[in-house]
Amino acid sequence: MPDKDNIAYQKCINPACGAEFDCGQTLFKCPDCGELLDVVYNWDKIDVPDTLSGFGRRWASRDNRLDFSGVWRFRELLNFCPDQSKVSIGEGQTILQQNDDLGKALGMADGSLYLQYEGLNPSGSFKDNGMTAAFSHAMMVGAKSSACASTGNTSASMALYAHSCGLKCTVFIGSGRIAFGKLSQAMDYGGHTIQIMGDFDDCMKQVQDVCSRLGIYLVNSLNPFRLEGQKTIMLRIIEQLGWQVPDWIVVPGGNLGNSSAFGKAFLELKQLGLIDRIPKLAVINASGASTLTDLVNDKQLRWNDGNVDQSIIDDYYADLTARNFSPHTCASAIEISRPVNLKKCLRALDICNGVVLAVTDEEIVDAKAQVGMHGLGCEPASAASIAGLKHLLADGTIAAGEKVACVLTGHALKDPNVTVNYHKEKQGPFSNPPVEVANDLEQIIKLIKA
Repeated sequence: MPDKDNIAYQKCINPACGAEFDCGQTLFKCPDCGELLDVVYNWDKIDVPDTLSGFGRRWASRDNRLDFSGVWRFRELLNFCPDQSKVSIGEGQTILQQNDDLGKALGMADGSLYLQYEGLNPSGSFKDNGMTAAFSHAMMVGAKSSACASTGNTSASMALYAHSCGLKCTVFIGSGRIAFGKLSQAMDYGGHTIQIMGDFDDCMKQVQDVCSRLGIYLVNSLNPFRLEGQKTIMLRIIEQLGWQVPDWIVVPGGNLGNSSAFGKAFLELKQLGLIDRIPKLAVINASGASTLTDLVNDKQLRWNDGNVDQSIIDDYYADLTARNFSPHTCASAIEISRPVNLKKCLRALDICNGVVLAVTDEEIVDAKAQVGMHGLGCEPASAASIAGLKHLLADGTIAAGEKVACVLTGHALKDPNVTVNYHKEKQGPFSNPPVEVANDLEQIIKLIKA
């Protein structure tokens, strides 16, 4: 049991268990029942500003490393470790771009579409928001080594933060199931990479067992402290909207850490009286990795106040095993069939009155090209949010004039092969291939004027 005088503690999300643990313990599952853990705060012991705009005053003291960070600028809302343990390499310097040109192409009203571009983080993806929090906890507990399973972005971010903290790090990847633009970062930053004959889900199982046996600090999104950092993506969206809440948040699925963190963020903000309403949430999967869509839309799996019907999940996963199913999508970052944060995501959908859908690879690469045409390059998984938005606009779930913030999770250069192949091979209506011409000035000029 944690000391009740503590500012923060860990708590099992299973209402039948509800076990509590001190933040000084390194856990990634409840040792009593095996469920996920939350970081919970004693808010009456934390000096939280009366309004969200109070956090904006820290822009005036950006020479302070914590005020400069787009995560730790909001540190009272993730106050689980002392300031001296907090790690920062300048994460969270991201933009919320109002994009009326893309919005118009999608049939939206001016001032309705916003793109939260997480590709501007130091490692090029949203993962840095969570990794700064995870490694801050790692430093607090005296960890010496870290590990993760990865489809790419997690490994890049972990290796970068491990290097900055002086920790060893080991990356588990599946055979041929990683974008090399991402893996190159982990190798560059000094990560020890182990390639397993299997997919991400196999790697996820192995890394948990290895970390448990060797006492290595796990930084996958099973880690509840990592998700605390990812809450701040929503805080920055609200900040850049003049401290107003949008109508919708649209985010890719995958391991469901972001959607889980976003739901927790909005619940806490509402409980603290810092927002007056909670936006709706849309989680977009690839059709080749559609676990959440199948379970929520077809199997009617729900949060049910934490009493999730485990038998539905077990039967679904047993069928995947029986069919020897392995997910396949060009959006490698969301190529996951057994998302570890499934139940937390169900909670977020409940909190945010959310919806779930899946989109095809063809829709993803078309949407990616459209995003690029209108001013921001992004990785394929990011474009799933735009591909999903098209469906939600078409069926009337989202109205043309509602304010929508789509999260673009990673930089375009994370997976350049998808981009090059789309254009070079003329894979879709937005392809823009190079045109060959003879080494002749007049012919070049003729081609330009055509």
